[in-house]
Amino acid sequence: MSTAIIAVRTVGIPVTDQDRAVEFYVGTLGLDKRVDVPVEQLGGRWIEIAPLGAATAIALVPADPGHPAGVETGIRLTTADAASLHKELAARGVEVGELLLWEGVPPMFSLRDADGNGLEIVEEQKGEA
Repeated sequence: MSTAIIAVRTVGIPVTDQDRAVEFYVGTLGLDKRVDVPVEQLGGRWIEIAPLGAATAIALVPADPGHPAGVETGIRLTTADAASLHKELAARGVEVGELLLWEGVPPMFSLRDADGNGLEIVEEQKGEA
């Protein structure tokens, strides 16, 4: 093979309202908006958000019949303190799951955005980066 894949640039989350999604991911979760441009073929905009300095971004793409909103994304975001973030997001009205504290596994919890898309928050362990 003459060309190799070298990275994951984006993973997509289908959303029904891109402005509402930006407010949640940027305003509530604190991610950084990197790109926000109109794309006629999408029927909306190409929006990329990510944690500051992260190599991989999340694209907030318009949902359609073939790609409905309300999915389990499989995306796992990291935080320095899962318990504190869980408490803070719950206080802000975010739908969060139980804080899971399993022996030998980093603390984690699930959350849902306004479209019901599911993500996981996992505490970064010392020595990871």
